[in-house]
Amino acid sequence: MTRTDGLPAYIAVTASYWAFMLTDGALRMLVLLHFHTLGFSPVQLAYLFVLYEVAGMVTNLSAGWIAARFGLATTLYAGLGLQVAALLALSQLDPSWQIGASVAFVMGVQGLSGVAKDLAKMSSKSAVKLLAPTEGDGLFRWVAVLTGSKNAVKGLGFLLGAVLLATAGFTAAVLSMAAVLALILGAVLVLMPAGLPLGRKEAKFAEVFSRSARVNWLSAARVTLFAARDIWFVVGIPIYFYAVFSDGSEAGNRAAFFLIGSFMAVWTIFYGAVQAAAPRLLRAARRSEAELAGAAQTWAALLAMVPALLTVAVVLTDGPVPWLTCLLIAGLLLFGGLFAVNSALHSYLILAFTQDKRVTMDVGFYYMANAGGRLLGTVLSGLTYQMGGLAACLGTAAIMLGLSALTASRLRHCPADLA
Repeated sequence: MTRTDGLPAYIAVTASYWAFMLTDGALRMLVLLHFHTLGFSPVQLAYLFVLYEVAGMVTNLSAGWIAARFGLATTLYAGLGLQVAALLALSQLDPSWQIGASVAFVMGVQGLSGVAKDLAKMSSKSAVKLLAPTEGDGLFRWVAVLTGSKNAVKGLGFLLGAVLLATAGFTAAVLSMAAVLALILGAVLVLMPAGLPLGRKEAKFAEVFSRSARVNWLSAARVTLFAARDIWFVVGIPIYFYAVFSDGSEAGNRAAFFLIGSFMAVWTIFYGAVQAAAPRLLRAARRSEAELAGAAQTWAALLAMVPALLTVAVVLTDGPVPWLTCLLIAGLLLFGGLFAVNSALHSYLILAFTQDKRVTMDVGFYYMANAGGRLLGTVLSGLTYQMGGLAACLGTAAIMLGLSALTASRLRHCPADLA
């Protein structure tokens, strides 16, 4: 099979990833808003997602080897199947349980969902490297379409989760998502075309640790980039907007759910659209790999300015006045656009830096760093919001982005790896 023959497999992988991310986005919003209304503190809400990110780190490290050993289709199917199991388990949550028991149970289920998410992600991103055309900016275009469309679908998931919570309730929502995803898994098992590699028996687990300086520095930059987003995204902004939009009544809570879910959906869909357009925005077809690697520092530094300026605005304002809410919405949408370019650039570079025979290993290692950044951001989101409110979340995000720009600067000086 040539690279140009890989389009049917690419379409099937992308469709599977879409289905998964729709439920992933919906589940995050369901869990966050449902447990906030039950009285969970910002730190307790952050705890609900900690094991999700820890599981992602462990999964990415091992999934690269599993895919290299047993094939990419195996890890993709496993990711979809585990997400169905996680949704079914979450439907068994009993509202009469004590807070401690509820936190422990949901953390465990979220951990299973984290394993599922990163199996699906690693499989999908690795498949692009192996299936994309090698001419021109074909690799960048294919990975940008996959990641951009995935994030747009996840944005719809945020809205879906909020709407289902407000209309159907928590248990009915997770059961309906489990049923739909199970049907999609069945269809993929039957209809997946040929094209994904079957694995190689000689693959060793020790190979998952990258020896490439470029992969390692890019992974380090990814940690702080995603920490900067999740510091305000996971707990800070949803809880802040809940305080702004809800009047404490049942109708007010429903309205707040819808408004928060709508913002998170619009932000993520916009982020995904810009991500898909990143090859054009960066003029990738006319720039070398080295030039694009050098651009990573510039775009991270530009992104850092947004949360820094928003922090100043929050500090200088007395309370959540309407103009500040409007400024935050506009500023965070700008953040989303700039973040999308950074993220798409990173996603292209990891595939450009790796070799075909190591693609699942290096992609798994890189997304382990991604999960580490999300873990750091998740923990800091609850802590900084509880200690210093939204200003602390945004200020810490700006610091993280400064560190990401500093780390990305090392890519300019790393030599290309030998094939």
